Amino acid sequence: MITEAHLAEMIKKAKTATKQKKFKQSIELIMSFKDIDVKKGFALNEVVQLPKTNSPATVCVMATGDMSEKAKKAKADSVIGSAELDKFATNKRESRKFINKYDFFLADTKVMPTVGKTLGQFLGPRGKMPTPVPFDASIEAFLQRFRSSIKVRTRASLSTSCKIGDETMEDADLAINAHAVLSAIEKKLPNGEKNMRRIIIKTTMGKPIKEIQEAKKKHA
Repeated sequence: MITEAHLAEMIKKAKTATKQKKFKQSIELIMSFKDIDVKKGFALNEVVQLPKTNSPATVCVMATGDMSEKAKKAKADSVIGSAELDKFATNKRESRKFINKYDFFLADTKVMPTVGKTLGQFLGPRGKMPTPVPFDASIEAFLQRFRSSIKVRTRASLSTSCKIGDETMEDADLAINAHAVLSAIEKKLPNGEKNMRRIIIKTTMGKPIKEIQEAKKKHA
């Protein structure tokens, strides 16, 4: 597997290869795969926790009662209950706008049936179905985990991309994040690292920096 040192080199080149913009550019990790038959239903829909973060993911909690109050105290980005969910059932446009606002959704197991009926048709295709939270679980722990996580998703495709941080972060920290994502994804591939064709690092508007096989061998 590619080392953090080599990933740090790629990240440094990616930062150097881009012109400074008036906005903070993301650092993106692009992975392409090989020797996988997409016709057999190959798909990835993984939540990967990043070791280093400086911009937390947005998390909405769907809950009632005690869990709702705890989620509010834990400062979830949004907390909605059954009444709000019922309103979405009659307004598809608002449903889509609402779903696009958040990176992750958590749901009290009591409201999961309502979530499925009202928002399932929009959450499912986007890979955003809520993660169920048992009544006796710590909502604070769930929020902490998902705030530092990203979603890596692809369906019937041999490539995917994800954000591993932004250009203000240290190269070493970004490399740690990239390595964590690659480790998690390789475990989900039929033949692990052998199915990894190419790794690319780029900024939002910058030039793609591709993994060079010769460089990888030197670092092995």
